[in-house]
Parts: sequence; structure tokens; C-alpha cells
Amino acid sequence: MSSVAPADLPVGENLGSIEAAERTEYGTKTARVKKRLTSRTATVIALIIAVLWTIPTFGLLVSSFRPAELIRTTGWWTIFQNPGFTLDNYREVLFSTSSSSPQLGSYIVNSIAIALIATLIPLVFASMAAYAFAWIRFKWVNWLFIFVFALQIIPLQMALVPLLQIFSTWLRPMQAWLHDMVPIIPEQNYLPLWLAHSMFALPLAIFLLHNFIAEIPSDVIEAARVDGATHGQIFFRIVLPLATPALASFAIFQFIWVWNDLLVALIFSGGTQDVAPLTQRLAEMVGTRGQDWQRLTAAAFISIVIPLGVFFGLQRYFVRGLLAGSTKG
Repeated sequence: MSSVAPADLPVGENLGSIEAAERTEYGTKTARVKKRLTSRTATVIALIIAVLWTIPTFGLLVSSFRPAELIRTTGWWTIFQNPGFTLDNYREVLFSTSSSSPQLGSYIVNSIAIALIATLIPLVFASMAAYAFAWIRFKWVNWLFIFVFALQIIPLQMALVPLLQIFSTWLRPMQAWLHDMVPIIPEQNYLPLWLAHSMFALPLAIFLLHNFIAEIPSDVIEAARVDGATHGQIFFRIVLPLATPALASFAIFQFIWVWNDLLVALIFSGGTQDVAPLTQRLAEMVGTRGQDWQRLTAAAFISIVIPLGVFFGLQRYFVRGLLAGSTKG
């Protein structure tokens, strides 16, 4: 009677050797990518791009401190041949009470309120949806994820008119009803802008966060399930802390996108001073003939200070989020 010898299985020390080999291979790939990104050639190219990218911003900064007459007659690059500095431009756009002055204070507050909430809403819903697509098995999960991904193909401009019609039919009456019930809530508020920006951001946010959350080792999730953790506990105690770099990366992109937006603001804000963002006021300052350059340069530089602060404040998470999963083989 013949017998068949059992196959050798990678158990015990052999399994540990395989895991060690995988970790060594992963570390090698990580070191290779890090070496390429920190090479002398990459550093020189990055410096050249940074300088070229910074020149217009530097010119805007110099022009914002120059008197109106010098701005009209000379370029900012002639600052040494035609010196002259003043703080009147910033004083006029920020503190002047004249009816002809930009009075940017309320518009800056509007932009902050719009950008913060329009960043938090898609982050909250997209992170939960990304976790569900990555770690919860349900019917048609793959087809539904493909559908969400395909929504990115639809141009934003195609959805503006239908969305405006829906808001005019359903949302505006609800806003009026809320204003009648609670008079301190203005009839013209930020809700249409929050919803519009969140809708446009959700497909990309779900796609990006899903790619990151799906790379979390399954052993971590399975160990939590064995210990009796629910999906809510796994999501809040394990997934969110591990996904912080990806969340911060998307938060930076979304905040800057909403802060710099003009098209959606023009359509859904109503144009009133209590709702309109800073970009809308900047567009109005250009005027029909592009006059008052001294005001425009100061106001434009003020508009980029807050996004720069957000970027530098979350920079370390941003870099980690961009590189997350890029070296996994």
C-alpha cells in the first residue's frame, strides 16, 4: 500500500523567516525610494521648481508694499532703482471705513467659515465610507465603489445648474423657515456652499482614503475583531489614528480648493456680504479696467496667508500621506 508524504508547510521558524524576508524586501524598497527622492539631482530639480514657483508670490509681496504711483509706472523688479514702501495698502483693505474700500474683514471670516466646515464634512463621511468599502463585506461592494470612483469623471460644471435648481426648490424654503423659527439664523447662510463643496469632494475623498485604509495590515483588524471590538471601535481606535497622514493630506487639498474657489461661490453664495467669500470680493476689486492695483496686491497676499499657515501646520502629515503605500510591493 503506497503512502504519500505530506507537503512541507512554512510553519514555526520557516514562517518567521518568510515574514522577515518580506520585511527586508519592504525596507529595501523604502530605502531605494528615499535615496532617489534625496539624491543630488532630485534636490536641484526641486530647488529650481521652488524658485520658479515662488517668484510670482515674491513679486506680489513686493508690490503690496509699494505706493500706487510706483506700481503704475514701474515693475516690482525695479525695487532697487525705484525704492518706496508703504503700509497704506494693507491699512486701506483691512481697517478703512470708507464705502469705497474693500473692507476684507467680513469676507475673510466668511471664507474661514466656509472652508473649515466644507473640509470637515467630506472628511467625516468619506473616512467612514472608505472604511466600509475596505473592511466591511456586503453585497455589491465592489460595484458600488466603482460607481463612486466614476463620479469623479463628471465635470463639476455639469452639476451646477441641476444642483442650483434643487437648492432653490428645497433648500431655500427650509432656510427661510429656519430664519422664521430662529431669527438669529440669517436667511442667507453658508449651508448651500457647505453642501455643494462636500458633494463635489466626496468621490475623490472616498477613493484616496480607501486606498490608504485598505493598506492597513489585516492582522491588526482581525486581532481587534477576535478581541470583540465592533466596527465603531475599530474605526475610531485603530483606523483613524493610523489614517491621520491621509486625512491631513486630503484636508490640506480640500481646504485650499475651497478657499481658492470662485465659481461655486458665485453660484451658491447669493453675493451678499454676510455670505460671500474672500475670492468673490477679490474678483470685484479688479474692476472693469483693472484699476486700484495697490489694493488688489495687498488683498491678494492677505488671501494666501491662511492657506500657507494651514499647509505648513500640517506639512509633516502631508508628506507622510503622499508617500503612504507608495513603496509597498
